[in-house]
Amino acid sequence: MSHEPDLFTRARRGEAAPATASARRSAPLAERMRPATLDEFVGQAHLLGPGRVLGEMLGGGYAHSLVLWGPPGSGKTTLARLVAKRLDLPFAALSAVNAGVKDVRAVVERAEHDLAMNGRPTVLFLDEIHRFNKAQQDALLPHVEKGTLVLVGATTENPSFEVISPLLSRMRVLTLEPLTDADIGALLDRARADPERGLGKRGLELSSEAREALVAHAQGDARVALGALEVSAELVAQSRAKRIEADHVVEAAQKRSLRYDRAGDEHYNVISAFIKSLRGSDPDAAMYWLARMLEAGEDPLFIARRMVIFAAEDIGNADPRALQVALSVKDAVHFVGLPEGRIPLAQGVTFLATAPKSNASLLAIGSAVDEVRRSGTLPVPLHLRNAPTPLMKAEGYGRDYRYPHDHAGHHVEEEYLPEPVRGRRFYEPSDQGEEGEIRERLERWRRRS
Repeated sequence: MSHEPDLFTRARRGEAAPATASARRSAPLAERMRPATLDEFVGQAHLLGPGRVLGEMLGGGYAHSLVLWGPPGSGKTTLARLVAKRLDLPFAALSAVNAGVKDVRAVVERAEHDLAMNGRPTVLFLDEIHRFNKAQQDALLPHVEKGTLVLVGATTENPSFEVISPLLSRMRVLTLEPLTDADIGALLDRARADPERGLGKRGLELSSEAREALVAHAQGDARVALGALEVSAELVAQSRAKRIEADHVVEAAQKRSLRYDRAGDEHYNVISAFIKSLRGSDPDAAMYWLARMLEAGEDPLFIARRMVIFAAEDIGNADPRALQVALSVKDAVHFVGLPEGRIPLAQGVTFLATAPKSNASLLAIGSAVDEVRRSGTLPVPLHLRNAPTPLMKAEGYGRDYRYPHDHAGHHVEEEYLPEPVRGRRFYEPSDQGEEGEIRERLERWRRRS
């Protein structure tokens, strides 16, 4: 009688069905090297171990619905399987890319049966949970609430924007970090040496330069690292060599793919770093983030639009030319396109980064809006009202208004605010750049009032 666990037992442990020897050999190296136990898991030390969120949950033997939020290749799928295995719970996996409510119902039906038979919930791993729409996520909610399912969702997107609030409130969000260079190096060493699942039987050597190149190429993604190692090993085999060199890695990697999702969280992280570098008057950092976006395929007009906003928000009247320059960059990029469009973008970045900074205009509109919301629609003073008809003139519209151009210096002492807010100051120019001159001019006018 065989002692090999049956499929039901394997499902309860979060394991896949047994594969044939040939299927295991033909699987990609990254899949073959997937950790079978938590002891083999590399990275995410801030979540695992005594006193850590996931470590405490597993140590206490209780299950909680989770959102695993992190970049590709950081271990989300593996963690979900290992959680189910450690807690001895049935495991089901769906991908939101091709699954729907019908698939969820099928899982729920099996989960309800299993719960009735052994009193244990089922761990449902939903990969790319952010791709489920509101109705599909709503279908999960009652089963999570009843405890039929322990939902473990994986996403590369910010769950605050992508997971509905009722479902998110019943889950714990765990943030996974990209694997460190040391983590990636350890995985590469293990895969090269492992004789059963890895490349150990080939007896391959890995030069230090090749190892460094693989680590750099991975950018914290275990799948990328192991995939490049596997292709590099095939290239070595074709040449009948026994040592993987940096040239093999370069050929395997071909063109480095920067981690950047134009519709996702990294998109906002990079543009945020770009704007903060401009605001901090660091042209070198701003140029680096500009290059990152362009190399990753970002829409150059998106970058130009953000530069226009920045010019008004963070430079303003400290150098009024900034807005003109930013608008010219936008027009130039639209006119010539890429790759030449990166040149006016670069010119605009250096100008904006090195210009004097002031956010006085931004603060002024914010302060004025706050006052409007507080005081409401105050009546326009009579002397400021338009008087196109005799009746309006008779009512006092426009009476006693003084035309500034009829006075010395084209300025006249006048009240332009409603009585309840008279004397309020919304715009307070800084002493930076040309705004310093504006400040002095305003102070002269105000002293006359």
